[in-house]
Amino acid sequence: MMRFLRYLRGSGRVLGFVFVASVIWLLLDMAVLRLSIGDANSRLVNERTVREQEIAQQQVLDSSDLKPVRLFRTQKRKERMAGQDKNNLQPEPGEGQLHAVAKKPVKLFVTDASLSQNNTINNDSVALRRSVERERREPEETASNASVQASKPQQDMPEKLPVQATHKSPVKKEKQIKELQTQGTNNGSLVKEKQIEKLPIQGANNVSLVKKEKQMKEVHNQGTNNASLVKKEKQNEKLPIQGAHNVSSVKKGKKIGGMVGNNSIIVHMNDTLAVKAGVHRVLSLDLTAAPRNPNAVGQFGQAAVVPRDKEVLSKQRWNEGYFNVYLSDQIPLDRAIPDTRPDTCARNVVHNDLPSTSVIFCFVDEVWSTLLRSVHSVLNRSPPHLLKEIILVDDFSKKAYLKGNLDKYMAKFPKVRIVRLEERQGLIRARMAGAAIAKGDVLTFLDSHVECNVGWLEPLLERIYLDRRKVPCPVIEVINDHDMSYKLVDNFQRGIFKWPLVFGWNTLSDEYVKKKNMTVADPIRCPVMAGGLFSIDRKYFYELGAYDPGLEVWGGENMEISFKIWMCGGTIEIIPCSRVGHIFRGKNPYNFPQDRQKTVQRNFARVAEVWLDEYKELFYGHGYQHLLENQHDIGNLTEQIQLRDRLKCKSFKWYLDKVYPELEAPLVKANGLVFNRGSRNCLSVRNRVLSFEKCDLSKQSQHLNYTWLDHICQRDLCLEPNVIQGSLSFQPCDRTRPVLRWLHKTSKSPLSEHLISAKSSQQVCLEASQKADKIHLAPCVASNPFQQWEFTNYYSV
Repeated sequence: MMRFLRYLRGSGRVLGFVFVASVIWLLLDMAVLRLSIGDANSRLVNERTVREQEIAQQQVLDSSDLKPVRLFRTQKRKERMAGQDKNNLQPEPGEGQLHAVAKKPVKLFVTDASLSQNNTINNDSVALRRSVERERREPEETASNASVQASKPQQDMPEKLPVQATHKSPVKKEKQIKELQTQGTNNGSLVKEKQIEKLPIQGANNVSLVKKEKQMKEVHNQGTNNASLVKKEKQNEKLPIQGAHNVSSVKKGKKIGGMVGNNSIIVHMNDTLAVKAGVHRVLSLDLTAAPRNPNAVGQFGQAAVVPRDKEVLSKQRWNEGYFNVYLSDQIPLDRAIPDTRPDTCARNVVHNDLPSTSVIFCFVDEVWSTLLRSVHSVLNRSPPHLLKEIILVDDFSKKAYLKGNLDKYMAKFPKVRIVRLEERQGLIRARMAGAAIAKGDVLTFLDSHVECNVGWLEPLLERIYLDRRKVPCPVIEVINDHDMSYKLVDNFQRGIFKWPLVFGWNTLSDEYVKKKNMTVADPIRCPVMAGGLFSIDRKYFYELGAYDPGLEVWGGENMEISFKIWMCGGTIEIIPCSRVGHIFRGKNPYNFPQDRQKTVQRNFARVAEVWLDEYKELFYGHGYQHLLENQHDIGNLTEQIQLRDRLKCKSFKWYLDKVYPELEAPLVKANGLVFNRGSRNCLSVRNRVLSFEKCDLSKQSQHLNYTWLDHICQRDLCLEPNVIQGSLSFQPCDRTRPVLRWLHKTSKSPLSEHLISAKSSQQVCLEASQKADKIHLAPCVASNPFQQWEFTNYYSV
């Protein structure tokens, strides 16, 4: 004890008092904090109760034409509101509100407009409903019992319509409306003719409209999945739904279902209620006439095998389409294929009021099964309200089964139209014929040997909805020509070209993907489309002048329309969330009215002359110089040049800089000083006379170009040999004159460093005199250093 007291003497005593005081202060602080937390919780509860009471007081309904409607609650809501009066359910604090009763009947516009003014509900819509029902089944099971009690749908209405939650104060028993407050679920019920419904608004101010002497009724739905749709006898309606997976339109007791997601709504206080389009999740449709046979040949995109006893027959039928026609005929026309989209695509949302499309197939002597499978894939996996029509353009087929049999088969499908050309026109003009009669807002061109995948259409139409000058293309996946299996392709691929306008595929670099922070589902800017599969706004297509009508049959049309789109203000994108399988064949089975090679080369020359500006020499310099000698064969270009001027299109250099900077496109093969190994001097041009001087980079007279047309030139003057006299002179450049061409660095031959006159009857080379500063022509000698030349800069070897 004495030892302990000794520590409390002097400074130790002070420290002891400080320690005891600190402990007491800490205990008091903790007690005060506990009391303050309890008080805060009490205030929050009181404030919530007050808000709930205020909301309840606003929910007054005095409308004589309203019939009682019983709504159902989710299980979660039942548990939350257990013990409370069912007629006095209150909204959660902070949820959005809308008060709107119009002077005139409220007009709601259904963006899921599968029924246009001239269309009726068909079998496709029933199948669509079934597909949607499968995706809705689980969340709706919770509320199925209550929905039956709420209101029975009519017999010809095969599914329930979602309805917005309604909240009101207690009124007379015969006019009570039980409310639905859902959170994160999908449910609803049908509102009959004289019922008035409300729309959700997120983050918007409350809006009130007066209708005669009737008071406001409120519906709020923030972060929930509910929707309702009212149909009076002559009203055409649209309703965007927030966070829901259902949208319905009622017309004479019938409806069509869809999948709906988050939306935003703008209300204008006019005589009618105008609603900005909402959004919904991409529809994952895959309809069939009957349950699929899982054991069918090629089912689910699996590889098919030819039985041994049919191998000879399979080989014999190969030339019908230059793929395994036998296996194609064994595979179901509506076979399932794997959903190859990135995982996030199924959760993406698109706008409800997307434009409709006309799908155009052009074919000539196509294999029966592949043509029908292409059509069925569009019918089965496209939302009916977006598919305006399918147009089959028969480019003068000769096969008998593509005549009456095809007409009879397609008569079962009201949306399919067949156009028959009276003579062979080729792919380009056949597409123009189909586009000319199309009624859809968007033109979608597809090859006649494809299979559209789940959710393929809406992502394409969404891009056009956002910007009508966007031209989206699906990811083109591979249907194997031997076993008909469906193959996934690599991500981040885009269409490009190399000289001379050769189309190809290119994968974006890892650096580019990281720099742009891209995901596998992001649209990819595409310098050149493949041309066989794309969508384009119909009016924009004609504003661009459609395809060049001077192009014949096939070839170059994808380059022409790609350059036109980019340089005239549009954008081409590949949409990874849209996938279409395509049979790639080693040989094109179609006949050309004229020589195939000449036709394609002629088309490319038209494209180069109109769109490539000074870079067209790169096209000719890669093997097409012979086209320059018969330039008149490519037809009149006046109309296309005037179109480009009228559209105020940008230059091809702009295209290279902004769209495709990765392409190597030097304007010349080589330039700079031209050095002679024997004399150790350089060429110089003075007054159109070629001579030698001591090499000096500062002298412009010594700078020459070696062009893609194989000209040795300075400005607009080109070196011309006179083989008979052995002399040289500079003349105005003329690309149609072969005599101006010189060969240099054309191969790894011993003469690769020589300058050889390309069109002389004998092989002569440019040679420097050994004694005088003169230049002349002489027979080529590989080892002669006075015939060996070198430019300062080489851009292509």
